[in-house]
Amino acid sequence: VLVIEDEADIAELMRYNLEAERYSVSWAATGEEGLRKARLERPSIVLLDLMLPGVDGLEVCRRLKADSDTASIPVVMVSARGEEADVVTGLELGAEDYVTKPFSPRVLIARIKAVMRRLNKNGTPQEHDEAILRIHDLTIDPARHELRVADQPVDLTHTEFRILETLAKRPGRVFTRSQIIQLIQDGPTAVTDRSVDVHITSLRRKLADAARYIQTVRGVGYRIKAGDD
Repeated sequence: VLVIEDEADIAELMRYNLEAERYSVSWAATGEEGLRKARLERPSIVLLDLMLPGVDGLEVCRRLKADSDTASIPVVMVSARGEEADVVTGLELGAEDYVTKPFSPRVLIARIKAVMRRLNKNGTPQEHDEAILRIHDLTIDPARHELRVADQPVDLTHTEFRILETLAKRPGRVFTRSQIIQLIQDGPTAVTDRSVDVHITSLRRKLADAARYIQTVRGVGYRIKAGDD
């Protein structure tokens, strides 16, 4: 676990509780140091404070997710900024979860374990279904966590991929936001109805022309268009 936190006492609290759960912990006190360590050490997960000196946590998250070498490393943001807008921004940048300070060490550990259960030791999503999904010009490989649109690879965050996979398994079926949350998560998370909309918006942007396959059913939720029309 890489902890990027400028307050030494909070970092030590995290280290103590994580090591008690037999995690190996590395600490960085600045955003720049955190980015260097993430690239060098390739941690299984990053705990990221937002209010860091120099490069702040949001920018650190953006750079981690934009770099192919670190994009698959899950990020849990840990911040005193707990307004919904802050949570949504963090999730939109690709963070897997968001924990507000002051936090319970037990809750933090539970959040980490929930994220890690969805990932294998190489930092890639667990195989939810071996079958490759093909619909329209989308090819979705759950085992490899890969999406190809018209045979071109498209990089998605873990949550974006799970949403697309969930919709693609049942073309034409409308999923409510609550159903999507229940199906893509297997532990306590910061995903809310509003953040589902944020992830859908980001997913559509990455799909470009193929975004038309994801349909909004006003007042209900989302679906993937059935058939080839």
